[in-house]
Amino acid sequence: MKREFIYGRNKGMEDKDIVNLYWARDERAITESDLKYGKYCRSIARNILKNEQDTEECINDTFLSAWNSMPKNRPEHLLPYLGRITRNLALDKYDYKKAKKRNNEFDILLSELEECLADTKGIEEHLEMKELSGAINTFLKELPQEKRILFVRRYWYSDSVAELSRRFDMSESKVKMLLFRTRKALKKHLEKEGIHV
Repeated sequence: MKREFIYGRNKGMEDKDIVNLYWARDERAITESDLKYGKYCRSIARNILKNEQDTEECINDTFLSAWNSMPKNRPEHLLPYLGRITRNLALDKYDYKKAKKRNNEFDILLSELEECLADTKGIEEHLEMKELSGAINTFLKELPQEKRILFVRRYWYSDSVAELSRRFDMSESKVKMLLFRTRKALKKHLEKEGIHV
């Protein structure tokens, strides 16, 4: 199994130094953020939006949102902070564009999760609920590393089955089978935790 979990991260400045630039309202904060985490954020947006122009707009919005939110927040780790902003913005843009045309790969990804979360009013809203989030985190901690990374790459980073097949050096059918079994196990875990699906 290839060990790369995060898309190429540039060493760059320390997170605390970049956050200090945001707090000082120094525009180098955006440049340094892009140098260190731009590729990571782009991979999240690209996997959801499947369009380079939309991806770049999302990245620009990510850094603008970080710029605007930083005086109120002082994140210790920028990677998850910027990743969450990027993912939320990409999902918002996806919902907006979905009315015009469908992104079949992302629609498939969401339909796979519907097996575990039957109420389809808003998969994203359910994933942010504290109880559900805690149950999923507990479930993920109990998984073997390969299955955990495969699940997170698919359902957080929105990697395609083909990308996962290449990344983990396994057939697409094996990836699908592992994801299917993991979703079934997640559903059982949620039911055991009293989260009705």
